Amino acid sequence: MMKIVMIFDQIQSGLGTKDDTMVPLTGKKEPVGPAVMMQPFLKEMDGHVMACLCCGNGTYLSDPQEVSRKLCAMVKKLQPDVVICGPAFNFLDYAAMAARVAYDINATTGVKALAAMSEENVDTIREYKDKVAIVRTPKKGGLGLNDALKNICRVAKAMAGQDPALENLKKEVCY
Repeated sequence: MMKIVMIFDQIQSGLGTKDDTMVPLTGKKEPVGPAVMMQPFLKEMDGHVMACLCCGNGTYLSDPQEVSRKLCAMVKKLQPDVVICGPAFNFLDYAAMAARVAYDINATTGVKALAAMSEENVDTIREYKDKVAIVRTPKKGGLGLNDALKNICRVAKAMAGQDPALENLKKEVCY
């Protein structure tokens, strides 16, 4: 079974609103937010969310390097097969956090990580698309969301299994 850790902001984790930006770094050992919506797709891929890590955008923005370092340490301790940072949809600060943390996890932990966000995150996509797999999502929920969630799971499975088809899959569903 593929073990997955997901990383969310305060909104996607259900711990706060867009105004509750200083939610401290925390974790839950069960699926929350989009992880719950992904359960049917993860089941198809023999995947299981073992933990969801989260913090407020303001917490991250106050010291991106330190928050990313702590998230990497938590991931290292948990030893999942893959980490999914997002989906960040069109939340700019969260998208920047998702891409940066995915990059840092890949660079420092030996665990594979990907990010997911909508095309509105132009600057983040431009900065990270050649460094991190970034799966396309719609701007918000609704049209195309189920396809995006399934694609996130497909990329996670391919990354966890070191699937040779990963590069073709990334061309199909990533930026």
